[in-house]
Amino acid sequence: MTYTAAENRYESMPYRRVGRSGLKLPVISLGLWHNFGDDKRFDEQRDILRRAFDLGVTHFDLANNYGPPDGTAETNFGRHLAQDFKQYRDELVISSKAGHRMWPGPYGDGGSRKYLLSSLDASLERMGLDYVDVFYSHRPDPETPMEETMGALDQAVRSGKALYAGISSYSPEQTIQAAAILKELGTPLLIHQPSYSMFNRWTEAGQPNLFQALEHVGAGSIAFSPLSQGLLTNRYLNGIPENSRATKGRFLSESNITDDILNRIRGLNDIAATRGQTLAQMAIAWLLRDQPLGTPVTSALVGASSVKQLEDSLAAVNNLAFSTEELSEIDKFAAESGGDVRA
Repeated sequence: MTYTAAENRYESMPYRRVGRSGLKLPVISLGLWHNFGDDKRFDEQRDILRRAFDLGVTHFDLANNYGPPDGTAETNFGRHLAQDFKQYRDELVISSKAGHRMWPGPYGDGGSRKYLLSSLDASLERMGLDYVDVFYSHRPDPETPMEETMGALDQAVRSGKALYAGISSYSPEQTIQAAAILKELGTPLLIHQPSYSMFNRWTEAGQPNLFQALEHVGAGSIAFSPLSQGLLTNRYLNGIPENSRATKGRFLSESNITDDILNRIRGLNDIAATRGQTLAQMAIAWLLRDQPLGTPVTSALVGASSVKQLEDSLAAVNNLAFSTEELSEIDKFAAESGGDVRA
């Protein structure tokens, strides 16, 4: 059946300007890190993407190595674009990244010009696109000069293969350095994509912290893993269920889920209930709150394994306000858990 987007798709989703740029993002974006490789039925992926766009999600975030296997999320997304979203391309923000290992040998990983630009070409081919809206350096590479990595992002923009440049998982100091190099080249840093959640608050630490650094350079942020790999949902309220992400041990292991963590999850769930939200909704809303230590998060990047899960996450926009008392109570339970990845 031919897809036609909902006419009211822009009525409920708030949008925020990205730093000092002219670009706006939905406050909740959809990440294709999981559930869009060849391990997920194509029709289920299609239903999630269609429903997301119908509810105002205009930003879809990918990377060269998303799958499994690596690259298949972009290939599948390219098929969805061709079948459903080609006529809506100008209403979409599509991003990709390179920085983690993608192919064998010395040129399939890191931050070199050769790897980043080759990877971008391959991503565009897989998705059937002439350009991505944002191209990221997926992680800092200590073996490659920052000038080379940022020069590759600048070249991607100047070539027309990307509209904006972004970075992910860079420290505050690295962010300031990267932004300075890009500014000198004439391509401003648009956005930083850090891991950030109630259980992963590294972005708030340091002087300057990441949000202060972003405010200084005029860039926005989009937080990935806002639910701390599923910890900040109702999934673990009664312990560790069978077949949960924690039992598979790739990014979250059972050893991370201590009695203390479970008690903190339950405490946060109680607060969410008083707000009329699920724990996941409150966790997403909390990310989007005003930041007392710097610029607020532009967008929260959520994943979805089903339409129902997507709808639950997007309903967070119905209550984004927090009282001082609520934030203070949340801080009693929200702290580092050791269950998140930084890159």
